[in-house]
Amino acid sequence: MKVFTTPLIRDADAYTIRHLPISSTDLMEKAATACAHWICSRFPATVPVCVFCGTGNNGGDGLAVTRLLRARGYTAQAWLVTSADRLSPDCAINRERLEQAGEGPVMIRSATEFPLLPAGALVVDALLGTGLTRPLSGLMRDIVLRINDLHNPVISVDIPSGMYADQPPAKDGITVRATHTLSFMFYKLAFLLPASAPAAGKVTVLPIGLHPDYIAETPTPYQTIDARLIRRFYKKRAAFSHKGTYGHALLAAGSFGKMGAALLSARACLCSGAGLLSCRIPRCGYIPLQTALPEAMCLCDEEETHLVPGERDDTPYQSIGIGPGIGQHPDTVRALEQLLQGAGSPVVLDADALNILARHPELWKHVPAGSLLTPHPKEFERLFGPDADDFARLEKMRKACAEHSVYIILKGHHSCTCTPEGNFFFNTSGNAGMATAGSGDTLTGILTGLLAQRYTPLETALLGTYIHGRAGDHAAAALSPESMLASDIIDHLGAAFLEIAGTDMQH
Repeated sequence: MKVFTTPLIRDADAYTIRHLPISSTDLMEKAATACAHWICSRFPATVPVCVFCGTGNNGGDGLAVTRLLRARGYTAQAWLVTSADRLSPDCAINRERLEQAGEGPVMIRSATEFPLLPAGALVVDALLGTGLTRPLSGLMRDIVLRINDLHNPVISVDIPSGMYADQPPAKDGITVRATHTLSFMFYKLAFLLPASAPAAGKVTVLPIGLHPDYIAETPTPYQTIDARLIRRFYKKRAAFSHKGTYGHALLAAGSFGKMGAALLSARACLCSGAGLLSCRIPRCGYIPLQTALPEAMCLCDEEETHLVPGERDDTPYQSIGIGPGIGQHPDTVRALEQLLQGAGSPVVLDADALNILARHPELWKHVPAGSLLTPHPKEFERLFGPDADDFARLEKMRKACAEHSVYIILKGHHSCTCTPEGNFFFNTSGNAGMATAGSGDTLTGILTGLLAQRYTPLETALLGTYIHGRAGDHAAAALSPESMLASDIIDHLGAAFLEIAGTDMQH
């Protein structure tokens, strides 16, 4: 799904109004209808609904939602927050429609007029939309603070009031802390970045019928990764195939005390479909790995505790993953250099491979074009330096990917893949239960396994992050987020692949 900036969303509205054709008021009615339907599908009519509206089009949405909920039997009341009576044209029309249908909005002209809400009431935030460019102040700021002091569930219409859609939050900025945000047609970029996203709560994207031609033809560097995108390039297995069809992967991982990282990566690699897997490990890992994972082949280094440079390996691996648990011993630095020099095709770099690269930037010249780097935020900072905010980090990612011709997967709640061309893909699968030791090692294994199956680096990044997250979602549903281990993610990879493939396994 494309992610549009605020100017592009405005253009999409205008294009739709011109080409369908449809009036702006009718388009607002469609948006309000989508919100009302969502509320009705989740809250019974016995729940009172309190709608706080501004004087712009977001407030118009809220007034229309109030009217539509009343028509469906809900006790819904709107409050119009304003120090003046200047309403946008569509907001004014919906105020009049609400008054004609019964009781109009109650005016709030000072914070002392904030109402005492019924216990258990649903609060709808329709104060301010995506056009906000400066921090809240005055009456609006006071009302938002009052809403945040409530213990009621809060539903924000399109965007939480006070949130910037396309720029970092102000340091002293106040934003509605929503339980759920109902966004129209698109994710906002702010919903996908860690500094802003928590205030949006759980985001649902509602279709409101913006013109498909505009959406299809308008470029944007931002997209989300979802099942629809993944199914465009996911490859089902051919009936007449063998292990060689699905590639030979090499995984360089592990050191004394950290062989668990190697085992997790190796299991994930095989469970993601690689036909063959060889593990380059120190000698201390031979018995543990061969015992726990007999499907993997072991290539043991001469050193007992860590990876060291070895003899040239001319095996034609389809993919190489390097980093989980390898440590940063000087011998291992030279082993990494040797692996990169001999790779000849894209590799997957994670964990200590990234930390070594950060400490030895001269190794960048050996990183093959098209390689995938999977840093978490701290590793990213070690590689490229600290950032002022999330948007500055995106720009730094864009420059780094272009300079080194690599793909960077910045891990997080919405893991972000940046391409050498400067495009960004935000993952929409996964959950907080995946914030556990070894989760990143499983991702490295998945990516290495997919790359071995001759997915392109971009396809590998997108499918890998999505399937990793979906496996985590299945694990959380079965076990709870609190009880999840990284190995549980691997155990549920099958369910994630079946979900992508569909239930018909005959074709």
